[in-house]
Amino acid sequence: MYQFTEKYINPFTDYGFKKIFGEEPNKDLLLDFLNELLKEEQGEITSLNYIKTEQLGTTALDRKAIFDLYCENERGEKFIVELQKSKQDFFKDRTVYYTSFPIQEQAKRGEWNYQLQAVYAIALLDFVFEADQDDPEKYRYDVKLTDIETCKVFYDKLTFIYLEMPKFNKTVDELNSRFDKWLYVLRNLTRINEIPAPLQESIFEKLFEVAEIAKFNPEQVRSYEDSLKYYRDLQNSIDTARREGREDGREEGREEGRTATQLEIAQALLANGMDEDLVLQATGLTAAQLAQLAQLRSV
Repeated sequence: MYQFTEKYINPFTDYGFKKIFGEEPNKDLLLDFLNELLKEEQGEITSLNYIKTEQLGTTALDRKAIFDLYCENERGEKFIVELQKSKQDFFKDRTVYYTSFPIQEQAKRGEWNYQLQAVYAIALLDFVFEADQDDPEKYRYDVKLTDIETCKVFYDKLTFIYLEMPKFNKTVDELNSRFDKWLYVLRNLTRINEIPAPLQESIFEKLFEVAEIAKFNPEQVRSYEDSLKYYRDLQNSIDTARREGREDGREEGREEGRTATQLEIAQALLANGMDEDLVLQATGLTAAQLAQLAQLRSV
């Protein structure tokens, strides 16, 4: 069995993310995180209910969506919480598309006045958007439908929040709020051995207890091992592909280099057994490009 060098799980693995935020006994962790994230506009969320994460279209031919976490509060407002481990060309498009499901499912049969409950799409990113590279201090982006001229919010029931976690570099001594503490824990959990004094609060003490690998049973350890292996293989494949893509880009031009990177990533992910739909999401390739790649692999 794998010997872990870290005391606590990696929250950027699928297993780690859902262990902390997606299990019924640990729902208070997600509740506290969302309250800190949204307290200025939401007030206090008092309860959450998990909803099934697989969302189907209105017909059998419609494309489905599978959320990482999907829940609603006591007011019926919906929250999609997504973890994205690698850069994706159309990730913003994906989050917009995902919000269409909780919007459409609110439609009522018969007479209906179109009143909607708020929908929030929250994305924890293990990367930085290309357009944000030159703004290293800004790691949180709150997006609403806004009038361009006045900059006033036109519609306040649809909110996208992106957290670019690699930009959050505060030390323990620089944590000024409960929200800072949450981001610090998520960013540094695998590096922590002793709980720092500012994090010795009941909610974080529970998180550390939930995340401690030594307390896992054998089945949980195996599930986490598989998730961690996938995470590391994905990171290694992407790092290698980007390096090769940069070399190709210098020789063949910027756009061709970017496509080469995407193809290399797709090839590595397919070789690791990833589902084609997920490969499309991870790389931003078109279905035609992926089909062409599959043909080349079969030759």
